[in-house]
Amino acid sequence: MRIACTLLLCGLTILSFGQTVAPVDLNNITIARDEWGVPHIFTQTDVEAAYGLAWAHCEDNFEQVQEPFLAAKGIFGAVLGKEGALFDAISFLIKSREVVEEKYETTFSPKFKQMLTAYASAVNRYAELHPKEIRHKKLFPITPKDIAVAYNISTSLISNIQFNLGRLFENNLEPITSSNKKNLSAGSNGIAIAPHKTQEGKTFLVSNSHQPLRSYLSWYEVHIHTEEGWNFTGATFCGGITPFVGTNEHLGWTHCVNYNDYSDVFELKMHPKEKLKYQLDGKWLDLEERIWKATVKVWIFKFGIRKKFYWSKYGPVVKNKTGFYALRFPSNMVIGAPEQWYHMNKATNLNEFKAALNLQQQPSISTTYADKEGNILFVDNGLFPYRNPNYNWKNIVPGDTSATLWAANFMPMDSILTVENPPSGYVFHMNGTGFNSTADVDNPNPADYNPTMGYITENLPRQLRFKDLIAQYNQLSYEDFKRIKYDYKHRFPLYTRTIQNWDLIRHLSPKKYPKIADIIAVFSKWDGNADIHNKQAAIFLLSTIYISDYRNKKGNSDLPITMEEATFADALLYAKKYLLKHFKSLEIELGDLQKHVRGTKVAPIGGVGESIAAMYTVPWKKGMRQSDLGESFILFATYNKNGVEKIESINCYGASNRPESPHYNDQMDLFLQQKTKVMSLNKTTILETAKKIYHPQ
Repeated sequence: MRIACTLLLCGLTILSFGQTVAPVDLNNITIARDEWGVPHIFTQTDVEAAYGLAWAHCEDNFEQVQEPFLAAKGIFGAVLGKEGALFDAISFLIKSREVVEEKYETTFSPKFKQMLTAYASAVNRYAELHPKEIRHKKLFPITPKDIAVAYNISTSLISNIQFNLGRLFENNLEPITSSNKKNLSAGSNGIAIAPHKTQEGKTFLVSNSHQPLRSYLSWYEVHIHTEEGWNFTGATFCGGITPFVGTNEHLGWTHCVNYNDYSDVFELKMHPKEKLKYQLDGKWLDLEERIWKATVKVWIFKFGIRKKFYWSKYGPVVKNKTGFYALRFPSNMVIGAPEQWYHMNKATNLNEFKAALNLQQQPSISTTYADKEGNILFVDNGLFPYRNPNYNWKNIVPGDTSATLWAANFMPMDSILTVENPPSGYVFHMNGTGFNSTADVDNPNPADYNPTMGYITENLPRQLRFKDLIAQYNQLSYEDFKRIKYDYKHRFPLYTRTIQNWDLIRHLSPKKYPKIADIIAVFSKWDGNADIHNKQAAIFLLSTIYISDYRNKKGNSDLPITMEEATFADALLYAKKYLLKHFKSLEIELGDLQKHVRGTKVAPIGGVGESIAAMYTVPWKKGMRQSDLGESFILFATYNKNGVEKIESINCYGASNRPESPHYNDQMDLFLQQKTKVMSLNKTTILETAKKIYHPQ
């Protein structure tokens, strides 16, 4: 398969599918691979850097680089099956393509459009040279707008619109409470420490996202250095035109998913006789009927899908057995997140960084920031509409009045929950409430924020464990900082924000439950640790798996606040049977149960859900489980008054997703030992020590 991508090697302006890019001289793009295979991209211009980033990522993981664009074109299901079809359906339902077509020209600057086109050109060129690796015949060429569509799908999912969509498809119309929000335990850690809180008098930052380890949403490490002042090292996802987290010479930041109220559900009042007419302000309007057609791969077969969806003034509409319900959310009203990240990458001080945040193109996700001036910042960021305070937005609200039809303008940044340079000297976020993001005395007051914003108020165990640990220090050293970040211990009493009586599992009576008296006795010795040698953590892990399956069977979006005692007993019985079946013992090391696997490398791994160094696992073989989501890319940065002083990072596997590469799993040993590699922003140092230096083809 040939793709129309011409390189005019005299002057090397790239012409891609009829779109002219600013001059991109491939000889100006130097990719230097360090000893770990991490690409350092050196270019004259930022546009050339976008090309170089795409090229390097394709070299390392072209298989998954294609996936966001498969979703953008609505053909992911034909490649990946049901899981891919879900992305296709969401893209169609929220009109990602239409939104991009409408807003593309006015949202992006001319320069950033050139960057988008350069990125697309590199991916297309790589596909042209490697046709056997192309996953769908209709995928290429990709366009700059395809990149924007892929971003819109991803930022919508990061904003958790799928939660409310799931409620509608499942016909679960109960009010949103802390007992039925989904999946709030998995997530990320971001911590920043001010100089007066550290023994070294320096600013500390850690980026510690808990992401899938093997999907296109797994981290890819990269360093970009241009003569236009872009010098940034960090990590991005497949299809990412810039790093999303990391540091430049002056400042750094990280993100965590936040679970605030970013979408609303409206009950439409349908006409009693006329089909597909709904009432708004006393008038009857027509629902737009939209037919989604897709192909889904199941094993070696492909099946066609045809599904009706609808569109109203509020947005997408789902019909279930109760009626018609519309969903409204900010994430399909803005598309400028990729350019906002670019400006964040290039900020040189706190004011410039705030100016980038003020673009307000990121629909959600929190930001934890640190810089060389000693500033630290936490922003529980998102797009919050001006909701009518006369309605309870945790409930389904009426969809027949403009009083609930909020406009596509959002509260300004000075309304957003923010903690800047607190006297306590630290800020952090671990997916729980932003009202507990620093010392108690410095925390924001919920009463100071508009209640219609829907900020969550519940804590997660990880953030309480962190508060316990940092409270031990008037000042902490860099090594103390790292020990806190790598902490494996659960906080007692056990709880999650969805099941707050979790601790009952540690206090079951062996007399009342004689069948599990033996495992109760073993589990009673657990000190909360989840390192590889702990001999009771496996019981906790298996019990949580049972509870999770139990919740799924009962309906995942209708979780109780408390569990019956008998259910916890059943969970221990499940753990007992599992351990005896597969390991012939009730007391095994956690590392015997869960493994970190990549190619031929298999090693024990610690961490369970809701430890700070969290790890979630899936079945592997012979009763063992393998790491699947959690600790992945980790970056530490320290800053003094002159700039970033030290950068350390580690990835859970390696820089390449290709099994034949020496960098497929060469970081695993360091990762498992909770060690790091040293990174640099210095061009001379990198080029002098690079193992391979070349230009894209």
